Amino acid sequence: MSDVLERFLRYVRHDTQSDEGSKTFPSTDGQLVFLRHLVDELHALGVGNAAIDQYGYVTATIPATTPKPDVPTIGFIAHVDTSPEMTGANITPIVHRRYDGRDLVLPGDASAVLRLSDNPALAEQMGHDIVTSSGTTLLGADNKAGVAEIVTAAAYLVAHPEIPHGRVRIAFTPDEEIGRGTKHFDVARFGASCAYTMDGGSRGEVETESFSADAMTVTFHGFNTHPGYAKGRMANAIKIAADFVHLLPRDRWSPETTEAHEGFVHPYVVHASVERTSVKLLIRDFHTAGLKDRETFVERLARQAAAGYASARVEIDIEESYRNMKEILDQHPRVVEYACEAVRRAGLEVRSRPIRGGTDGSRLSFMGLPTPNLFAGEHNFHSRLEWVSAQDMEKAVEVIVNLCRVWEERP
Repeated sequence: MSDVLERFLRYVRHDTQSDEGSKTFPSTDGQLVFLRHLVDELHALGVGNAAIDQYGYVTATIPATTPKPDVPTIGFIAHVDTSPEMTGANITPIVHRRYDGRDLVLPGDASAVLRLSDNPALAEQMGHDIVTSSGTTLLGADNKAGVAEIVTAAAYLVAHPEIPHGRVRIAFTPDEEIGRGTKHFDVARFGASCAYTMDGGSRGEVETESFSADAMTVTFHGFNTHPGYAKGRMANAIKIAADFVHLLPRDRWSPETTEAHEGFVHPYVVHASVERTSVKLLIRDFHTAGLKDRETFVERLARQAAAGYASARVEIDIEESYRNMKEILDQHPRVVEYACEAVRRAGLEVRSRPIRGGTDGSRLSFMGLPTPNLFAGEHNFHSRLEWVSAQDMEKAVEVIVNLCRVWEERP
């Protein structure tokens, strides 16, 4: 189990940042380099059928060791890409041994300090080995912690054929961070009755509920002409967009004012010129029907902003991102039940909370593969203060092995 830390430290040195602007799949070459490395490593561990397909998906199978004929195939999935929001190049992981509550000043930037007062989850980590970056990059625990845990569990199962389990499928996917992680995923070919993504936070977490999510683009079309002769003629799309953003609620419906089961509207990218300015927004709600209410509200504000400008017009585009996995997982209670049992067998308390985001499991559940999300030990996602506990990663490996046992015992 302790091999998971060594693997993780190797894996995070691969630059696998995804790129939303890329038209290729995967979106970056660095992901392909790492995915091919994983194929080679799985082969070396004895997982002989590991392969990479034309889209970069790596899949592998651990054959069943049980004589029981009716044990279902289960899967474990992690994504290899890191967030475009923070650089993932030249990551230097640092292991802070036997954490004792002290401030961790990261050596690459003295202003990057991991403090217990700012990170309540650190209170549970006394005596643990905490891994961070040097403070100038993210760490890549999201989701290379999950990748390392799955590979380590695979190595353990292959080395211990006396452990009874059914057929186990593994998948490593690209481009989850930019919403394309399941775009070409072949559920039928994967051949599992259910799966588990290893992409969560604190130890013991079993996540079965995510946002329902849409991406909304509001484009303001103005009219550009020479500014010296623009009186009564110019309609500046940048100013219209600024008015629109200013109209969005400040005290509600935003990431900075919501928590738990509250949804939000979040403008996150602006492409601006006088003639044409677009604002991209994330629309989030735990109830799928609530998305429409938020989108109608946003469209009304956009048209209100444009109404004061002659010749201006508004264009609205809405794209489905993912839906709340709970709608599907409620129909498959054993999938969640067995995950909770595996956590308890690892000596942990089961924690359940809504994911204020989404995972590949959100989409996969609606594609016919019920897929809850399990803890991987990740904290401070997408940040240069990202961290993970080596001991939490070891527990995640234990939970994977336990899950294989539980499904064999209770097919």
